[in-house]
Amino acid sequence: MTFLDYEAISIDIGKRIRKLRQARKMSLRALARASGLSPNALSMIERGRTSPSVSTLYRLADALNVPITAFFQTESQRQDVVFLKAGQRPRVPFARGVWEGLGGERFTGRVEPFLLTLETGASSGPFLMAHTGHEFVLCLRGRLEYEVEGETYLLEPGDSLLFAAHLKHRWRNAGQTVTNVLFVLSGFSEDEHPGHFHWNTAEYSASKDTESISSKRPIKEAQG
Repeated sequence: MTFLDYEAISIDIGKRIRKLRQARKMSLRALARASGLSPNALSMIERGRTSPSVSTLYRLADALNVPITAFFQTESQRQDVVFLKAGQRPRVPFARGVWEGLGGERFTGRVEPFLLTLETGASSGPFLMAHTGHEFVLCLRGRLEYEVEGETYLLEPGDSLLFAAHLKHRWRNAGQTVTNVLFVLSGFSEDEHPGHFHWNTAEYSASKDTESISSKRPIKEAQG
């Protein structure tokens, strides 16, 4: 059994979103308007009737003025040393995938490692994202298309990608199997959370979520 096979602790992200919204005395309609979602869609997310996409989570984080990790955090103090057993990882399902924390949500330093398990067609959304610091990506299983400043890289098991996170980027599982990816966000500014990306608040159609980023430019494979 590998560490990917362990069951992690599941988190009810809908309840977390509702709690954050109520703590800010925002109505459901106000948060829906600020995040560019419909009130019905937000209500479905809060009640656990549907799982939000990655891009939806970033929109909600932006509207609530919190880092995206606020949706995943358990109630605990930040520590200088964080040790997590495989079965203790916080786990959050989203549309076509699962996020698993690796301690960054509890750590005092400026580094956030996490795992993503991505079904076929899963993506970060149609909009490009950018933030401070650096981003490291390691493909553990499957295939991942990663676009950075208009160039698309194909990551296969063992391939990695490292770049300055202020460069506009997005990712997509365009393969036919489940993909597992390790992300490490680091070196971000003290006043900016790495998950707090800047999204276009315009409405977009669900069909754009399945648009292949590989159609934009030739894919670059890892050099042997």
